[in-house]
This record gives sequence, C-alpha cells and structure tokens, in this order.
Amino acid sequence: MKNNLPDKDGFFGEYGGKFVPETLMFALNELEQTYTKLKENNDFNSEFHKDLTEFVGRPSPLYFAKRLTEFYNSGSIWLKREDLNHTGAHKINNTVGQILLAKYMGKKRIIAETGAGQHGVATATVAARLGLDCHIYMGSEDVKRQSLNVYRMKLLGAEVHEVNSGSATLKDALNEALRDWVTNIEDTYYIIGSVTGPHPYPMIVRDFNAVVGYELIEQSQKSFGRMPDSIVACVGGGSNAMGIFYPFIDMKDVELIGVEAAGKGIETGEHAAPLNDGSPGVLHGAKSYLMQDENGQVRGTASISAGLDYPGVGPEHSWLKDIKRAKYVAVSDDQVMKAFHMVNKMEGILPALETAHAFAYLDDLMPTMKKDQHIVINVSGRGDKDLNSVVEIEDIQL
Repeated sequence: MKNNLPDKDGFFGEYGGKFVPETLMFALNELEQTYTKLKENNDFNSEFHKDLTEFVGRPSPLYFAKRLTEFYNSGSIWLKREDLNHTGAHKINNTVGQILLAKYMGKKRIIAETGAGQHGVATATVAARLGLDCHIYMGSEDVKRQSLNVYRMKLLGAEVHEVNSGSATLKDALNEALRDWVTNIEDTYYIIGSVTGPHPYPMIVRDFNAVVGYELIEQSQKSFGRMPDSIVACVGGGSNAMGIFYPFIDMKDVELIGVEAAGKGIETGEHAAPLNDGSPGVLHGAKSYLMQDENGQVRGTASISAGLDYPGVGPEHSWLKDIKRAKYVAVSDDQVMKAFHMVNKMEGILPALETAHAFAYLDDLMPTMKKDQHIVINVSGRGDKDLNSVVEIEDIQL
C-alpha cells in the first residue's frame, strides 16, 4: 500500500494532484523527473545521509520519559527527539534533501514559506551552507509571534519578506512564495516545508523526513524489543507526522494518531483542524481536506501555535483519514498550555507549542493503554522560539 502512492498523477486516492497554472507545470515536471532519477542514485543518497549524520546530528535519540510514564501509570512513553537536531526541529531533514536537489538542478536562488519559522531557519541554514541567495516569506502575524526565528533567518543571510495580506499567516506566506516562483522560475528552487502543495512536493517532503520513522523501527527493537503500539504526532500541514507515520503504514498493529489544533474549540469554529472539521477542496495546488465555507472560500484559522495555523493539510493525511489507517484528533489551546508546562517540569524538555499538541493528547490516550504497551511521541521541535508567545499569553512579568 505505502510503496505505490502517490500514483503517476500525484494522487493519494482522490487527494493530491497538480492544480497549478500552466507556467508552473514545467518546473514541477522538471522537479519530478530530477527527483525520480536521483532518489535511486547512490551518490545522491550517500551525500544526503552523510549530511544528516555530520551536519544535522542524526540519528535523533529515542528517549524513555520516565516521569511522564509514572504520572500516567499505564503504558510506557517514549520520545523521538527531533528537537535535538541542528536548528531545533524536524524541518532540517527535508531542507537538507531539497537543497541537494537544487544543487543538482543548478538553481542559485532559494525561496520558502514559513509559519513557526523553523522551516525558514532550516532553509536559511542550508542555503547559507551552499552560499545560495535565500528569500523567506512569512505572515506578519507570525513575524510578531516568532521574532527570534526571524532574527535567526536574517543572521543566516536570508531576506525575510513580511506578508500582510489575508490573515497574514502561513496560508498567505505560501501564496506569496508561489507568486515569486512563477515570476523567477528559471533560476529559483522553491523548498516547500510540509507534505502540502502540488505533486511531487508531498512525496518528496515525506520521503526525506521518513528517516525519522525508519530510525524509530530500529530504535524500538533495541529499546523494547518490538514495534510501538501507538505513535502520536502533531499535524498542521503534516510533515513531522507523515515522516514518522510513513514507514509504519503497512504495520496494521501500530496505531497512528495525528493531533490537530482545536484552538478555542472545534465547536467555536476558531481552530485549525481541517481533518476534524473540514471538507475536501483544492488549496495551494492540491486537493485535500481544508477549512472552507459553503461557497468554497477558505475560512480563517486560529491556533496558539504558528506552525499549525493553516487551513489545509497534506493529501496523504487526507487519504489516511478516509481509509481509517490513521486517527486524527484535536486539542485546545488551553490543553496545549497545560501540556507545555507539564513536559517542562516533569521531563526537563522545552517542547515547541506545535509539539505540545501531541503531549496534550496523552490525557485522553493514556487511560486507554495497558501497562505493557509502548507509546512514541514525535517531539517535532524545541520551544525556545515560542517563549515570547508564552510570556505574552500568560502575561508574565520578566
């Protein structure tokens, strides 16, 4: 099942595809042909894995969360520590891979969109390493929320373009990045940061980030002698979740749980949970579940977390939802803040607010688990970037 999708047209079941202007079709076809050729190339794969080891610091550890396990007193909780990667999140896995594609394609200019800023930082990092011109698009609301990451991108030599249109968040940043790409298609490589967008991007991002799941297979055998019973990851566009889910899709005994942002509550409509409260439609070049009104207009989103504040989701997640291979739930901002503090105090780990969504679901999940079961949480990123937001939300006097 997992090895033959997407199909030749880029669809996972009815989701995915290339819904883009004709001007982008050449670039997408060129990218697909290059990637198809290089993904079987030994030199390319050796360079990719060498960079992951020596530059990123992989493999990331699988860590036993002793105090959280004792607190819930049911199954054992393990943490896949993507927060320990260079730049502090899983995003670097994909950008290392895509910058190599850009290098092999001879592109000299790199563009990207970012919400929480981690993809922007990761893109600026790999572009700096190769001496490439880098432009990052970011909504003005996210620029305010993620000022530390904005400064990091600038330190790395990237030009940050603040987007004021629409809701001034990730959706609008992606719109502007696509406009840039159409205008500068000859010399520009667009590094999309999630398993979203037109084919072949959802496949490429998934494949590069699947290193997380493949490592987990080996680490699980070493740590507890079998595969996990449940894997939990937050879902915005869905790259961290898909990276850890993908190698397990055919393992039917492993439960896959994606956690979306319920914001102020699903019932209020002020959230970012298209898999829980959305319907199929087309956004940013692909068909997937998205938040839209009865006229097909994209609805506004609300989340404490900039990285999950997006009205759509990757097409492969949409397919996994429909075939019931993965379960998608949602947690509120209040639940997230509670989990954020708990993980800090119990495990000495500062999770990103995105990641705290996965931890927040433990309150619902753990009472259903048995003592001999094993749960893995994908710690998609560290929370240094969110401290300004937390201080503001909680009105803390420093």
